[in-house]
Amino acid sequence: MPRAGEARTLEPGVRVILAPNPSPMTFWGTNTYLVGQGRDVAVIDPGPAQEAHLAAILAALAPGQRVSHIVVTHSHLDHSPLARQLAQQTGAPVLAFGASDAGKSPVMQALSDAGLAGGGEGVDAGFTCDQTLSHQDTLAGEGWTLRCLHTPGHMGNHICLALGDAVFSGDHVMGWASSLVSPPDGDLTDFMASCRLLQRDTWRVFYPAHGAPISAPNERLAWLIDHRLSREAEILAATQAGAPTVEEITKVVYQDTPTALLPAAERNVFAHLVDLVGRGRIQAMPRLELNAKFTVIPGA
Repeated sequence: MPRAGEARTLEPGVRVILAPNPSPMTFWGTNTYLVGQGRDVAVIDPGPAQEAHLAAILAALAPGQRVSHIVVTHSHLDHSPLARQLAQQTGAPVLAFGASDAGKSPVMQALSDAGLAGGGEGVDAGFTCDQTLSHQDTLAGEGWTLRCLHTPGHMGNHICLALGDAVFSGDHVMGWASSLVSPPDGDLTDFMASCRLLQRDTWRVFYPAHGAPISAPNERLAWLIDHRLSREAEILAATQAGAPTVEEITKVVYQDTPTALLPAAERNVFAHLVDLVGRGRIQAMPRLELNAKFTVIPGA
């Protein structure tokens, strides 16, 4: 496990500093990336609001270097809160796809409007950015260019950042776990589309926001898609066999899961059910909601 607060070089022009916020959701903690060897340094995912981590980021700057851009892949509490503090210290703008409700799909917005609360993933509700990024926008500093890829799924405002054939993949692709997709902030339909978007290119390495670099990123993408399709088949089978609710489907599909983790598993099941309803494979009665009763549509 890397040591928190220590700037480690991953390749020329890319360093990482681990934030001291390990947990079951963050693994070792949040990876904050520093891009650039010259005067301009971009900081990707400054992380949680911790003074020690802010000090570590500033201490990693060499004489003559400055933070020119602060980029947030998405606004969960382990990624974005330190951004504003770092901006105040350095004068650099905060860039992101938008506020925490940006990029939310219509079905997730409808669920949110109907009162569905998040599953405890820790949304940074007050997050604001100085500049918004769109898909394929580029940022440049001395010796580097980052390309924005809008990859909603884990969260509507999630972006990845391409540096040549390397990608800072945020929470969309990680090596230690599959990405959490929890309505109404996460959308599985969007997540699968974002995986397939990333599959269009051949990448050398992914630098995720948690855990170690991914040295076979296209293989990892294929695994993520296959994993989700396998889970979908299990959920369809459980529903077909007569399990009508999220709770009952979860008990069938996640039989070996510890009780404490079942709420997160239920959110995952619901994410799949929302996707299946949208694709016309499953019907929700009386309406699409967490407490609905679900049935497989014959012949769909």
